[in-house]
Amino acid sequence: MAVAAALGGLGLLRARVRLAAATAATSAALGRTGHRAPPLRGGVAAATLSSTGRSYGSQAKEEEELRVRYLDDEHKGIVVLGLNRSHAKNALSKNLVKMMSKAVDALKSDKKVRTVVLRSEVPGIFCAGADLKERAKMHSSEVSSFVSRARATINELANLPVPTIAAIDGTALGGGLELALACDIRVAASSAKMGLVETKLAIIPGAGMNEVKQELKKAPEAKLSIRGTTRGGTQRLPRTIGVSLAKELIFSARTVDGEEAKSIGLISHVVEQNEAGDAAYRRALALAREFLPQGPVAMRVAKLAINQGMEVDLVTGLAIEEACYAQTIPTKDRMEGLLAFKEKRPPRYKGE
Repeated sequence: MAVAAALGGLGLLRARVRLAAATAATSAALGRTGHRAPPLRGGVAAATLSSTGRSYGSQAKEEEELRVRYLDDEHKGIVVLGLNRSHAKNALSKNLVKMMSKAVDALKSDKKVRTVVLRSEVPGIFCAGADLKERAKMHSSEVSSFVSRARATINELANLPVPTIAAIDGTALGGGLELALACDIRVAASSAKMGLVETKLAIIPGAGMNEVKQELKKAPEAKLSIRGTTRGGTQRLPRTIGVSLAKELIFSARTVDGEEAKSIGLISHVVEQNEAGDAAYRRALALAREFLPQGPVAMRVAKLAINQGMEVDLVTGLAIEEACYAQTIPTKDRMEGLLAFKEKRPPRYKGE
């Protein structure tokens, strides 16, 4: 494999076992980003928003709990995932998680996708978290399976090879905020409310919390082996806003509005809400358009380098960066960028 060869050729990696381990993970991830497969679109509807000024795509199915829209014209390359459970405030049900898992699986191998925007189709709400009414009806054996799938889906969203933007136009609580935290960038309306409020229910943030509870029932002496390879709210929030602030918000179960969220670094942009109730979505689209002209391969490996590098020490991170940079050198896009610069014209990148 070309990726493995590029990584193996780095002197730093040969010198340290820890670098070898890090770059092995990078190689695997690069292999995933380089895989080409037709997108799985079966059962996932392309949709158009209603006449409230939210329309950018093609066909819709009103009954879909998740609407997936591949946008056109100036937005071509942007895909919008729209949460659409108005009767349940977009609470995460088994069906919604299943649809999200299927959609994310399709997106990760679709080379035409350049940026993904996660938003709500329901005015005033982003996602209220877990569907507690559905959860109360589940048998204990179902809970563990559901939570594992929800956790895996959130992590797959976080690991998409293209930039992801959460457009928060309404309330995002518990698992709803965790969905947003799994995105690369968050944009919110000033009126939006956000918080990890699980301690009010005597539990903690994180998709794995119910699995831990089930294990505690089996092992009251607390001799547990809890896997730490995935991250939920207790891990992503401190990585985003810092440890002390994350503890404060989780301990107090306090919610913050868009202005405070911006001041503490929870979101990147805050906007005043408009009459249509989609100001954050429109700002997210504008931001996504800024990403479209850039080289697709460069965008994917840049995200990979940042994500992998943030998990290791600086020396290892620099080796990961070098390995990722090596993947851009033989691309046609790099040559096109140089030629376009020489000819003083916009580049025409193809992701090759």
